[in-house]
Amino acid sequence: MKREACNCQREASKDVGVPTSSWTIYGGILGFGLGGFFDGILLHQVLQWHHLLSLVPGVDDLRLQVLWDGLFHALMYVISAVGLWGLWRAHRCGAKIGGAALYGALLMGSGSWHIVDGILSHWVLGIHRIKIDVAQPLLWDLAWFAVFGLTPFVLGWSMTGKGGSSGGRGGQRATLLILTGICIGGGVWSMQPPPGETFTTVVFRPGKTPADVFASLAPTDARLVWADRAMGVVVLDVSPEYRWTFYRHGALLVSGSALPPGCFGWSVA
Repeated sequence: MKREACNCQREASKDVGVPTSSWTIYGGILGFGLGGFFDGILLHQVLQWHHLLSLVPGVDDLRLQVLWDGLFHALMYVISAVGLWGLWRAHRCGAKIGGAALYGALLMGSGSWHIVDGILSHWVLGIHRIKIDVAQPLLWDLAWFAVFGLTPFVLGWSMTGKGGSSGGRGGQRATLLILTGICIGGGVWSMQPPPGETFTTVVFRPGKTPADVFASLAPTDARLVWADRAMGVVVLDVSPEYRWTFYRHGALLVSGSALPPGCFGWSVA
């Protein structure tokens, strides 16, 4: 308890304009996660220019591509949640979270995601490109890298040196609530299945045996795609209208996507 109080006092005493303060770092982490959400939602789902592993040899099955997109969104959700947790903790400890510096940290984080993704995913690993079915994919990579990577990073860097005012404790709380809403909204949107997607993740309550799980599949004509060792979490190929029936067979969570972790509060019944 005493150690927590000391940590809070240290965070509260930090100058809002110092880019190395803990809340600025967490703001950058949140921006990194939101940048990943923006990338995945816009390019993977809305425009469908590429999937996470579009250019990986042997991963040409659309079902696997959707699965890995879901795992990517799960990672971005965890990163965003860590950033939000850090900002709320700094707020509770009395840190003066400034307006311009916070937005600068978010921009730097978002730009960092696109810089890392461009260098690592596009050019080093080559697992996908921004737009694959074009004559000059490098031009699309460079344009995206400059507009969504370098530009927000440089702009955010210039803003982190400006403390600014967030309107007091009430204004800080409102800002954090808005960011929380954006994060939750991005997570919910990213877990929406593509049109015609029949993959469903089901998390069964403890105590359900593999025989119980297979018995729940029979009435729906579901096909088992993936399962953990205990069959507590399974991915099924099943018609959407049958998803809700798994709650009657001991499901704790039924997700409308191929997302094995099943750890979000998004449930479609």
